[in-house]
Amino acid sequence: MHWLDKLGERATRSVAHATSRRSVLNRIGKALVGTAFLMPVLPVARSAPADAKKPQMDDTACDYWRYCAVDGFLCSCCGGSMTSCPPGTSPSAVSWVGTCHNPLDGKDYLISYNDCCGKAACGKCMCAAAERERPGYQMFLHNDVNWCMSNESSIFHCTTSVIVGLAKPKP
Repeated sequence: MHWLDKLGERATRSVAHATSRRSVLNRIGKALVGTAFLMPVLPVARSAPADAKKPQMDDTACDYWRYCAVDGFLCSCCGGSMTSCPPGTSPSAVSWVGTCHNPLDGKDYLISYNDCCGKAACGKCMCAAAERERPGYQMFLHNDVNWCMSNESSIFHCTTSVIVGLAKPKP
């Protein structure tokens, strides 16, 4: 490593003998003045509009727009889909309805939440949204009820989210 030190020292001394302090300062000054004229041309003050966050489109995520009033395991994680029950289960004869806002088109939709009955609870993708939920004594406005009670088998498995139609706009 001694040879590297000697090489560095020789290179530094040869540069010091060939140039003066004034010439180095002169070059630095020219560079600073030259860049001062170019700086206003650069796009420094431009700002781009922030990209709007794209809404979640994963139908197995609880924050998917159709699941604003769901309470239960999502059938899309349990072998079914958003709109159909998994094999071996049947949709409940009664359901609850929620109104959810679709951020993609800006419209509100009536969503029918149907429990799928007949098998043990799925245990995957549990969502418990309580948006605009009413107390339990108003059963038709409450999503914590086991809606499979109206079926032959009252065993709850998962919940589907079927679009019924557009919600009427507020007058």
